[in-house]
Amino acid sequence: MSFELRATDLGDLARGATLLGTGGGGDPYIGRRLVEQVLGDRAITVLDPEDLADDCFVIPTAQMGAPTVMVEKIPAGTEPTLALRILEEHLGRAADATMPIECGGINSMIPLVVAAETGLPVVDADGMGRAFPELSMETFAVYGVHGSPLALAGERGERVIIDTGDDDRQMEWLARAITIRLGGVGHIAEYAMSGADVRRTAIPRTLSMALALGRAIREAREEHRSPFDAIAACLATTLYSHVRELFHGKVADVERRTTDGFAKGRARIDPIDGGGEALEVQFQNENLIAKRGGETVAIVPDLICVLDADSAEPITTEGLRYGQRVRVLGISTPDMMRTPGALAAFGPAAFGLDEPFVPVEVQPATAGA
Repeated sequence: MSFELRATDLGDLARGATLLGTGGGGDPYIGRRLVEQVLGDRAITVLDPEDLADDCFVIPTAQMGAPTVMVEKIPAGTEPTLALRILEEHLGRAADATMPIECGGINSMIPLVVAAETGLPVVDADGMGRAFPELSMETFAVYGVHGSPLALAGERGERVIIDTGDDDRQMEWLARAITIRLGGVGHIAEYAMSGADVRRTAIPRTLSMALALGRAIREAREEHRSPFDAIAACLATTLYSHVRELFHGKVADVERRTTDGFAKGRARIDPIDGGGEALEVQFQNENLIAKRGGETVAIVPDLICVLDADSAEPITTEGLRYGQRVRVLGISTPDMMRTPGALAAFGPAAFGLDEPFVPVEVQPATAGA
């Protein structure tokens, strides 16, 4: 159902979206502050996909670039609405609503910035059901809605339109190159679609699920219950119903580099007592694959989430540090993200991983000391 979102909800939403973002999607603190700065004591209307008219015109908005850049390069805050206006002008039609393209710390917040500035509602859905590093990795594209034309705005008012027809990979390649020239971060409006298209191609109710997840973690901590049990209970009746602990340990090493517009690298997590085999997590903005002793225990598109071992606060890939005590969770993705077409777009092979997709719920069990 549709609901109203206020500034007091943003902490829980950012926490839950960061968990679903599997290490990517941008800095949750920055995203939250950007919305608070514009929203004040007003409310944002969040529309359930089932409440959209078939001919409602929805333009998703987002930030793109390497998350590591955002640690030092804070957005001006005006870029996402500018991107929306550029695309509206190009298409000759005003948006009736905006929507996230992915779950993630900042990219669940960028449409809220646009909504707070324009008064538009935000649709409770997205095109990834988690976060992925490339714009072509969308359920929208898998099920027939293409991203082009795309509008891109820079912090100094730069305006770019990219039109590659149905070629979403070419759109991503060109937009990534421009984003690099803008200093590593750009803001975009893309995948314009109808309300009927939203219901057909989007992962539904991910904003409300992120809000519920973040609230469940916070309330469990306040009531001295296990926040990890709260996560499992919260997801049990959703499209993400399988949750399993993959590892419990301490971050022993992080190799991270910003290249080609992405944050790429790997982290090694050792068992707490120093005995047994370590877990290695490989990432490209988001966590892609987790292995223990050379054996895969979770792989994209399923979620691999690194959380603080005590508080269950999600840790992004740019936030991973030596010595952190963490728990690593594997979470199943919705069925529409596991079809052959979906796996071709954002399964293991799309990232150059020479491994088949095996659902996390049937992977071999493992846990650290």
